[in-house]
Amino acid sequence: MDTALDKPLELGEPETLHGISGSPGIVVGKVVVFSPLAEGFIRYRLEEGAASKEEQRFLAAVAQAEQSLISLRQQFEGDLADTVAIVDSHIRMVRDRMIVEQSLNLIRQKQINAEWALDLSLRLIKKKFDHIADDYIRSRFADVEYVAQLVAEQLTGQGRSFPAGFAEPVIVVGEDFSPEDTIRMHTDKVLGFLTEKGGATSHTAIVARSLGLPAVVGVADITQLCRTGDTVILDGYNGRVCLHPTMDQQQLHLEYDRQHRAFSDEMSWYIHLASETVDGLRMRLSANIEIPDELESVIYYGANGIGLFRSEFGYFQRRQLPSEEDLFTVYRDMVAALSPQPVTIRTLDVGGDKLAAHLPNSGLHFARERNPALGLRSIRFSLREQDLFITQLRALLRASGHGRLRILLPLISSLNELRQTRAVIDKVMEQLTQEGIPFNAETEIGIMIEVPSAVVMADTLAAEVDFFSIGTNDLIQYALAIDRGNEYVASMYDPLHPAVLRMISQTIEAGHRQGIEVSLCGEMAGDVFTAPVLLGLGLDELSMRPSAIPHVKRLLRHSTFGRLTALAKQLLGCGDSSETKALLKQYLADNYPDQFADNERA
Repeated sequence: MDTALDKPLELGEPETLHGISGSPGIVVGKVVVFSPLAEGFIRYRLEEGAASKEEQRFLAAVAQAEQSLISLRQQFEGDLADTVAIVDSHIRMVRDRMIVEQSLNLIRQKQINAEWALDLSLRLIKKKFDHIADDYIRSRFADVEYVAQLVAEQLTGQGRSFPAGFAEPVIVVGEDFSPEDTIRMHTDKVLGFLTEKGGATSHTAIVARSLGLPAVVGVADITQLCRTGDTVILDGYNGRVCLHPTMDQQQLHLEYDRQHRAFSDEMSWYIHLASETVDGLRMRLSANIEIPDELESVIYYGANGIGLFRSEFGYFQRRQLPSEEDLFTVYRDMVAALSPQPVTIRTLDVGGDKLAAHLPNSGLHFARERNPALGLRSIRFSLREQDLFITQLRALLRASGHGRLRILLPLISSLNELRQTRAVIDKVMEQLTQEGIPFNAETEIGIMIEVPSAVVMADTLAAEVDFFSIGTNDLIQYALAIDRGNEYVASMYDPLHPAVLRMISQTIEAGHRQGIEVSLCGEMAGDVFTAPVLLGLGLDELSMRPSAIPHVKRLLRHSTFGRLTALAKQLLGCGDSSETKALLKQYLADNYPDQFADNERA
């Protein structure tokens, strides 16, 4: 890696590159390009009788990798207590059976060296992750890959050291950075970072946001397009990078950053205000979270409870299936902490093949599916594996006595499926009653509306549940036949497609006719560009990432319900996305000129 920033460079023409916003903020500075280690290692067969010694060498490398993570945690646990939770997950992962036992078995069975065995293990793990339907869980392979790389570095003695000792503040550029690398950037000599890989939900991006470190990720070929010493503008708000900017461009972006930070300071004023329109209509703005550690953010940003707790992450943070008591403790503490606000917990939403792969000793065995998104996942998996489902339901119902807990059932596609599920819930309630275990018999049971069949049958389904939660992430994919993880068609993933808006409207109307609440918990809910449409459609609750709540609340408090409903009615009459976007762009510019006058989204 070359860190010389003062050598003369030929100035190129200004050029704008696009990536993904990893962490907000704008910085201007010189870059240091961090070149990755060259790929490849020696592969060889072991001589007879050498496997045992090779296993010990591998285990020693695992222990050394684990110790390096523990040392990092101890170094930063005082200043970055919230962030080191991700380091803790890597400490647990470094001894995960997927990595350790599989590698040891390959050393013994194939009589190969440890580096080769580890590489084969990683390839096998990647194949399993590639067939996972859920984007977020699929992206967690980056964590497995990073931990395996740590072990490989100990085996080869080619460990990398993160760049340090810069004479001036710099923007770091690399193919990818781990969460631990990002923690090490917590210094006044790193302005921000750019990567070729990664996404907005990666642990690296999460750490960057918690540290307030601007970042743009997923910038194709960025390590080839800029050189150490080049000046760039990193725009973490919009996921843009400007190479070789003019002085005017630099000043303009810095002024934009100043204005945006002032706007963010203004947002903090909205945190504790009521979420209501100018004419007094109230709407619940809740939080989507994945782990209990996020409760602090839920409270800080003034959420009206939790609209979606993704319970499956409690299963993937362990090396064995959680017990009823494990789950009960998590659910009880979360519900009690937010009482009397509602906490909506979605039951296990994952494919059977993925869970079996992660927990090889769980007794779960499923063949890899050709199309997991349409296969054995979510409620279908729970109904097939009822012992596992009942364990979770018992924990949920026991926790219901400690606050307002709501149970959310994912991927319900038919009335028969719903009735099967309700029968299991009734069975568990009867068991708890017979055992004298207290629970709230009036616990609200709701379903996710995320497949077209559920939209069509919404009026029938509404008669048998207490609430709906529209999951637009999956609904859009299933309705438009778009895999947003597929680079060839991802651009066709369109939340403002008239069909999507009409399905949302149809679901709301069906729920309200039966007198039940309808919420929406997809990414649309936290996007201030689409939120006005959702507000006008008449939803009772929007659930989003906690940090988005003040922004949506500000928009709500500057709106009237009459204008919002008029907008929604107008958009429902459109026949094409270009119409909906043009009308919405004009509405935003007319009604929120300080925020949307120069909006480029449409």
